Amino acid sequence: MSKHQLIVTLLGTDKSGILSEIATAVSQAQCNILDSRQAVYGREFSLTMIIEGSQSAITKAECTLPSVIQRLDLLSMMKRTSHHEKQNLANLLNVEFSGQDAAGLIQSVTGFFAHRDAIISAFRQRTYQESDRNVMQCKFVVSIPTSESFEQLESDLMTLFASLNVTGKVVDKQKKESNENSTSW
Repeated sequence: MSKHQLIVTLLGTDKSGILSEIATAVSQAQCNILDSRQAVYGREFSLTMIIEGSQSAITKAECTLPSVIQRLDLLSMMKRTSHHEKQNLANLLNVEFSGQDAAGLIQSVTGFFAHRDAIISAFRQRTYQESDRNVMQCKFVVSIPTSESFEQLESDLMTLFASLNVTGKVVDKQKKESNENSTSW
């Protein structure tokens, strides 16, 4: 039996029980939740999940989820997809940089990672005034392919930061956690 997949994105006011009701509806449609990401922004939340099932189960989910979503007063979007693979969480990096805000700065850094087939899974950016100039700070969580050398990537990224006149750092989360675990009692 061929498996089909559906991406479901929800947005609305954060209330207790929403995830439970959505998961119940997915289960009643005879689908499985392969992966999901949820974030809370103030009083609002967003949830994106990918569900899988037979063609008839996915069709049932497409027909039944909208009424549940409407009852919960959520905005939603659904799209069929295929060949989902779990995100590689083994090669995660924390990347931070800051400097004078300039056009194209974020594009240069995100392009650096896109060129390496890396996935930016979290992104924060803020701009503030400091000594009569706009300063930008950015933080990313990046998943790099296993074939990518951390040392080479770090060297190339520091070269890019220097050319953009920003300061920054990159930390291998797995190595950091491994070092923290080995030094704890």
